[in-house]
Amino acid sequence: MYTDKIYKQYNKTPLVTFIVTCYNLPIWMIKECLESILALSLRPFEREIILVDDGSETSPVNELSGHLDDIIYVRQKNGGLSEARNAGIRMATGLYLQFVDGDDKLIQAGYEHCLDIVRYHDMPDMVLFDLSSKMTNQMTFTEVKPVCGTEYMQHNNIHPSSCGYIVKRTTLGELRFTPGIYHEDEEFTPQLLLRAEIIYPTLATAYFYRRRTGSIISDQNKRSILKRLNDKKQVIIRLNDMSDRLPHNDRTAINRRVAQLTMDYIYNIIIQIHSRKYLDKQLAELHSKGLFPLPDKEYTTKYKWFRRMTNSNMGLTVLMRTLPFLKKER
Repeated sequence: MYTDKIYKQYNKTPLVTFIVTCYNLPIWMIKECLESILALSLRPFEREIILVDDGSETSPVNELSGHLDDIIYVRQKNGGLSEARNAGIRMATGLYLQFVDGDDKLIQAGYEHCLDIVRYHDMPDMVLFDLSSKMTNQMTFTEVKPVCGTEYMQHNNIHPSSCGYIVKRTTLGELRFTPGIYHEDEEFTPQLLLRAEIIYPTLATAYFYRRRTGSIISDQNKRSILKRLNDKKQVIIRLNDMSDRLPHNDRTAINRRVAQLTMDYIYNIIIQIHSRKYLDKQLAELHSKGLFPLPDKEYTTKYKWFRRMTNSNMGLTVLMRTLPFLKKER
């Protein structure tokens, strides 16, 4: 039994609130998710599990009888992932939050490593970890040094998934997920990192995400593709507008993220829409917002290469002809 300072001061407060969201998921997936949380070394009073059912056609609660003593079940009208997570945030009482999609699960060895950092490293604001589509508990861990979120974003391409970190609840402040959009994590996580004074960017693989047909990200309906692209563009614009009001270091950090998102946005237009007319229209709008051409920065080799290619008509033509083919071959 550990005796760290957190529980000397907050012995009645859960260490982590797990906000698990689900919508029309098979019950076995939800059970696997919950069981991966219950398998952790957290004692019952150290954990809080909030299962937010975002208006599933059939409530899973009757089939979760074996877990009802361990969870808080909330059922709400379908409002999307952002609304479900925001509901969980409102109810949470833990010192830290962990977002978990109900069709995914935690990888015990990696997650225990992250919990140890939370327990024994003077209550950091965030602990970052890797996500994988493969289950493994065979891994090694290296010691990482803490850094502030702004500095980390200035020098790294971040993983935006809100499931990829443990975060202190007070770090959120009034920050919430934007309802009704795709790419909500792309807007939420950069702002969260700017608020984090102490983060531990581990290389631990601590979260298993399931690739499955029928998920939002796998929906290839043209209307869904266009909505995803438009939502991403609006996130880029909002983050860019926000950067003008930030201190210099925060602005530098956000500008890197905005440039990376803009590159990804252009790339996805090319491979998903296959229309030069549509591409040119979107590039013109980005230009009017000061987002294109991409900034002349030495972020990564891929970024520098992509920026040069998109800076000329010939380069864009080459990208239009090659990227969709390369995507199919991969």
